[in-house]
Amino acid sequence: MIFNFRIVSDEVDNFKREIEIDATATFLDLKKAICACVGYDATQMASFFICNRDWEKEKEITFEDMGVDDDQDIWLMDESVLADFIEDEGQKLLYVFDYLTERMFFIEMTKLVTGKTLKDPLCTLSLGTPPPETVSIEEFDAKIDAKTSKTANSSIDDIDEDFYGSESYNADEFDAEGFDEMNFNE
Repeated sequence: MIFNFRIVSDEVDNFKREIEIDATATFLDLKKAICACVGYDATQMASFFICNRDWEKEKEITFEDMGVDDDQDIWLMDESVLADFIEDEGQKLLYVFDYLTERMFFIEMTKLVTGKTLKDPLCTLSLGTPPPETVSIEEFDAKIDAKTSKTANSSIDDIDEDFYGSESYNADEFDAEGFDEMNFNE
């Protein structure tokens, strides 16, 4: 069985990679394939997170056991087979490649090919330039500040007459008297 994974980044709009890999491969094999197709150092610390449909982290599969929390199950990349964690098409994963700034790739298993095997992972699509593997904290903070500023400035401008969900909304119909009578200090 072969898994086809689509990899995108929230940092670079035109970046996309697709990797085909055998379902019996490990997460370490997938990590090496990702690093090879984006030019990252495969020896650096990283983690995969198995996510639900809303991209919420459920299980972490890490490069090495850091021994941080003994109460949690630890899954290591070199011991964890893809097929044991990937159940069906649409499965979402995060690949955190920069722990310092929590930068990551968003991965989705887009296609499952049964009845075939693949000896080595294969990058089948390579579009755009990947984000840099690491950035300084100052650089990262500057990007966050720029995005926050852009979002804050554009949110007021983006409001139009349909903002309230009805084309027939009339500001004069707002019950200002009832609003004034409400006691917000309780």
